[in-house]
Amino acid sequence: MFATIDWWAVIVMGIGATALLDVWGLLLSKLGIRSLNYCMVGRWLSLMRYGQFKHLAINNAAAQQNECAIGWFSHYLIGVIFALLFLLLMPSSWLAAPSLAPALLFGLLSVAMPFFVMQPALGLGIAAAKTPAPMAARVKSILSHAVFGVGLYLSAIVLLQF
Repeated sequence: MFATIDWWAVIVMGIGATALLDVWGLLLSKLGIRSLNYCMVGRWLSLMRYGQFKHLAINNAAAQQNECAIGWFSHYLIGVIFALLFLLLMPSSWLAAPSLAPALLFGLLSVAMPFFVMQPALGLGIAAAKTPAPMAARVKSILSHAVFGVGLYLSAIVLLQF
């Protein structure tokens, strides 16, 4: 199965979709809406080597060496992994004629990872329930993952040009 994967497409789509997500985050920041701090993701991942997978509040955990670099690298690596999962779920013909709906749906479904894995592990609760404004955090996560899905589609369109 992995032998039939177009690895170039996986990498380009994963990086492209993640980059679009980062542009979205920059636009939100211009409106005063904070995005996920990838340094905290790096801190979370770094502390896993000590067997600490869940935190009451990741901001209160001890800072780790290179946590920002680890967080940003992981952010893009996760984007590539999501692109791989998406392409494994799609018929091989999808890359020849990309359509928005499956990519957008995948992006929306991928919000399950932050809702049920990352946010609880960082001390934010399931679906950001322990944040000051849970519904706003949920909407932001859903929209961000929709943007990632659009990024998968747009990156596949770009690939058709080469």
